[in-house]
Amino acid sequence: SDPKVKATFVTLCRNSDLNSLAESIRSVEDRFNHKFHYDWVFLNDDEFTNEFKRITTNLISGKTKYGKISREHWGYPKWIDQEQAARTREIMRSQNVIYGDSISYRHMCRYESGFFYRHELMMDYEWYWRVEPDVKLYCDINYDLFKFMIDNKKKYGFTIALPEYIKTIPSLWKVTKEFIKLHPEYLPENNMLDFISDDDGETYNTCHFWSNFEVGSLSFWRDEAYSKYFDHLDKAGGFFYERWGDAPVHSIAAALFLQRDEIHFFQDVGYYHVPFHNCPVDEEVRIKNNCLCNPDDDSTWRPYSCARKFFDVNNMKRPYGWENYS
Repeated sequence: SDPKVKATFVTLCRNSDLNSLAESIRSVEDRFNHKFHYDWVFLNDDEFTNEFKRITTNLISGKTKYGKISREHWGYPKWIDQEQAARTREIMRSQNVIYGDSISYRHMCRYESGFFYRHELMMDYEWYWRVEPDVKLYCDINYDLFKFMIDNKKKYGFTIALPEYIKTIPSLWKVTKEFIKLHPEYLPENNMLDFISDDDGETYNTCHFWSNFEVGSLSFWRDEAYSKYFDHLDKAGGFFYERWGDAPVHSIAAALFLQRDEIHFFQDVGYYHVPFHNCPVDEEVRIKNNCLCNPDDDSTWRPYSCARKFFDVNNMKRPYGWENYS
């Protein structure tokens, strides 16, 4: 058989996430990994407890690795004015912006945007699949997702696409446009700008891939285009002066720097993370893959979903019966 892909699951979490994470792991193992035995890397800004290691190792069929995040990757860079950052949190709290007043959420978004793929434990790998606490896989996955990505020349895969809350990213597109002006050479001709902008790049339509599920190429994040893009964003300070999420950052980068056919929508991977579901609307797919989900809950074809746009800009055929779930 083919040598196994250099791939791992990766989870950023805390010791207190153990119970909700155990359910996610159980789901991933039952639906996929008991057949493929991929490794699993856990990252934390604190030390993992022995109990955490024991229980997760026991649940996982691949090797488990536990890493601590370095201070420089989980803290304020020296150019950030912390008083200005605190004022932002206060304003967002008064506006009830989700996680608007959270410091740790901002460190997490910055870490997932610019550092998880640089952790020493990740250096053994070329591909990753991100898993978070409290997620479910609804369907059997009977093929190796990583091999699928390689064989089909894909670099980034997702299951849910949504609009971002604009109050969290007011200047993200302006800062992105500055970068594009400096580095037009990073944009391939057949990129997917039309997924993230409805006016040829003038404004950002806020569509993004939901990053709590990602299957992707680590070299894409490690390459020059994304590294320079992240540094540009980081220097602008929006992770702290606003509340830039890793999902819009990853999504904008994928749409701009990848070729459009390198981005893949997994229609057959039923997935849930509060409050959105991906449940294949095609009954044949659900029966074939033993899916345990209700297609009425599926978010893909809802008016608010950006997955519709993904289908349309890529001239993809919508699945049979999608209208019944829109």
